Amino acid sequence: MEIGKTIFAQLMDFIPVYEFQKCVQRYNGHYKVKHFSCWNQFLCMAFAQLTYRESLRDIEACLRSAQRRLYHMGFRGNVSRNTLAHANQIRDWRIYADFAQILIGQARRLYANDSFGVELNQTAYALDSTTIDLCLSLFPWAKFRAHKGAVKLHTLLDPRGSIPSLVIITHGKVHDVNILDQLIFEPGAFYIVDRGYLDFDRLYAIHQASAFFVIRAKSNFRFRRLYSRPVDKSTGVQSDQIVILEGFYSRKAYPDKLRRIRYCDTDQNKRFVFLTNNLALSALTIAQLFQCRWQIEIFFKWIKQHLRIKAFYGTTENAVKTQIWIAITVYVLVAIIKKQLKLDLSLYTILQILSVTLFEKTPILEALSVIQPQKLERVLRNQLTLFD
Repeated sequence: MEIGKTIFAQLMDFIPVYEFQKCVQRYNGHYKVKHFSCWNQFLCMAFAQLTYRESLRDIEACLRSAQRRLYHMGFRGNVSRNTLAHANQIRDWRIYADFAQILIGQARRLYANDSFGVELNQTAYALDSTTIDLCLSLFPWAKFRAHKGAVKLHTLLDPRGSIPSLVIITHGKVHDVNILDQLIFEPGAFYIVDRGYLDFDRLYAIHQASAFFVIRAKSNFRFRRLYSRPVDKSTGVQSDQIVILEGFYSRKAYPDKLRRIRYCDTDQNKRFVFLTNNLALSALTIAQLFQCRWQIEIFFKWIKQHLRIKAFYGTTENAVKTQIWIAITVYVLVAIIKKQLKLDLSLYTILQILSVTLFEKTPILEALSVIQPQKLERVLRNQLTLFD
């Protein structure tokens, strides 16, 4: 008789099941459900993410091959691709979105004291979006181009731990700047965005919420300089100016003062112009804050490479959103495990180990401690990594 828990079951022990059931009840997820519960659906989809399954048939075949162990892994009943497809299509995706937010809150508390390259007491967020291309004939709801479909992941990323604090999934036609209308701005926090979000009405809403923004200026930005501050050009800061907007509509949209900072990045040999409503921090700190925005680009590339969010198991909007939210949940869960077990491995390495050891009955800490990251550094130097 086999003794002990599988690594998959140990992994699921980190999940607050009671909170999951509260999310299910909130959206009546078990309405007319007899056998295949929302928890079973979550386990199947989480297994697919962790083991890189390519299709529903692939999920079914792999899980049925380990039929004797499924009960001890938390599964109840047989796994059928038709049942899983129906669940993804019918059951409200907000169950998994709300549950992901619970894990996100837990992860952010664990990483709250981590450094992200800038000495800053306030919270900082990087906001951006990434596009996932889809076939318009298969996903007719995902409007983007005349002959092309897509969904967008609008993400508000906490650079401390690279944890997505908010994700909004829309079809491809939604412009990035419209997402600012859906955010509740945190007083004192910094919102770091690229120039695609330059809209002075919406930036003034951030200012009125007692929050701060850092954004790149466009080349046709019209302003009038009020005065300049002294700068140390050896740091890369070329100028630090207090300005007001010119133009009737721009001035009406943002009547207050702005700070304009020119910065030269010698590593990239590029010049940047930043706008911010924060008048207290040094100009170099503002420039360094914007450089932290690159973390969200790395996050998007990483999840596209290592999670199943580019190919989908269903074609309905509900199925796509369910799969994306469960992928985000798995990402955050692995980040929580990394922190709680005090692992030195990157998320990539942890996922690779888990993908081939889920059915083994080994203590999870032992399984994740057998590989020394120094030995993998040369092999994985071309892989995108988080939490080095």
